[in-house]
Amino acid sequence: MTRTWFHLRGAVMAVLLVLTMGGTALGGDHGANPRLMASGTAAARAGAAAPTAGCGKAPTLTSGTYTIQSNGKNRTFILRIPDGYDRNRAYRLVFGFHWLGGTSTDVATGRTVETGTWAYYGLQRLANNSTVFVAPQGLNNGWGNAGGEDVTLVDDILRRIEADLCVDTTQRFALGFSYGAAMSYSLACSRATVFRAVAVQSGGLLSGCSGGTQPIAYLGVHGLRDSVLSIAGGRTLRDRFVRNNGCTAQNPPEPAQGSLTHRITTYSGCSAGHPVAWAAFDEGHIAAPQDGAGGDSGSRTWLPAEVWKFFTQFQTSTPPPDTATCQVTGTVSAWNSGLTANLTVTNTGATAINGWSLAFTLPGGQTITSGWNAGYSPASGRVTATSVSHNGTIAPGASVGLGFQATHTGNTASPDSYTLNGTACAVTGVRQRDLEDQRRG
Repeated sequence: MTRTWFHLRGAVMAVLLVLTMGGTALGGDHGANPRLMASGTAAARAGAAAPTAGCGKAPTLTSGTYTIQSNGKNRTFILRIPDGYDRNRAYRLVFGFHWLGGTSTDVATGRTVETGTWAYYGLQRLANNSTVFVAPQGLNNGWGNAGGEDVTLVDDILRRIEADLCVDTTQRFALGFSYGAAMSYSLACSRATVFRAVAVQSGGLLSGCSGGTQPIAYLGVHGLRDSVLSIAGGRTLRDRFVRNNGCTAQNPPEPAQGSLTHRITTYSGCSAGHPVAWAAFDEGHIAAPQDGAGGDSGSRTWLPAEVWKFFTQFQTSTPPPDTATCQVTGTVSAWNSGLTANLTVTNTGATAINGWSLAFTLPGGQTITSGWNAGYSPASGRVTATSVSHNGTIAPGASVGLGFQATHTGNTASPDSYTLNGTACAVTGVRQRDLEDQRRG
């Protein structure tokens, strides 16, 4: 694999020359996606997991390659869904970007270093089915990001995945090597409130930096003897987020040339939730460095474990409510344009539930207009009913009643499933009747 990087050196240098001579289009204002940024920002500030619209739905997406329209072009990405995917669990989401001349298949399989072991830069095997992975394909096998089109592609992929799969919007991450690192850096600049953290491995300023003023957790990795994208450039990329994150400036120690070792420094003084770490290693422009030997090694490289540790340090600061064992019963009463739903939730477990959230998906056309004994959000689609002050605790064997009134456009069916604090409930006796049935007694 090392030979591949040197084969690509001339192409990378050409890109650098274009940027030096006037590649400002790559760094122009690509704009932000308000919908994605709002969801990520609100969740981060709340310190709680923010599930997507795909939570609770039977997924239509499976692991495989997909084509998507973005900026009027056909683009592709490879999706890897965890084995045993649970539609009621909010998963971490990781984007892996390929290098110049690489492909999404290279990232998804790890074949250029060690097939399987190095899939998604070695993170898939460490994730143990806890993470949804995405490998987008760059135009001309790179990430030129002209006019922000590659950032827009990421926005479009996020919308498609999160409408169908259950993703925690506070747990989105991006990483890549070389040109893929440049793309990850571009997302750190322009989507700092959408992604939780990035890992920039041997990168440069090749894909632009629209914005670049907000904090984001940042892991920089670079080889001392990188002759394609110099470590000096990597330090410059890092220092932008040292400043943005309010970290104490320093010159972190790096290993001696010839030592074939690595050194990792975590900066001090950074703002809460925005750490910066710097990993320097004694090698050249390679993606899977190993201590004590030159070249890439999928099984001996120390880097995937460090990236995984950096990403997984970010857990929601608010602990989840108690796991529930539950049963839901109830009645839906409908008329020509409206309905009411009365539900009873019973704790069938052996321990009390302290603080509860009942999630369900309303059929299309139904919109909640008012409710009682719970807070409801949003008013349609995937709805979460949360406990209020007087009914937050459900003792073993005890029940709480709640309900809502809604409008409809013809479909008066009740939700077909309910989850309490992330656990699926048994559904018994939830029935539907119209006013004529009620009049008949």
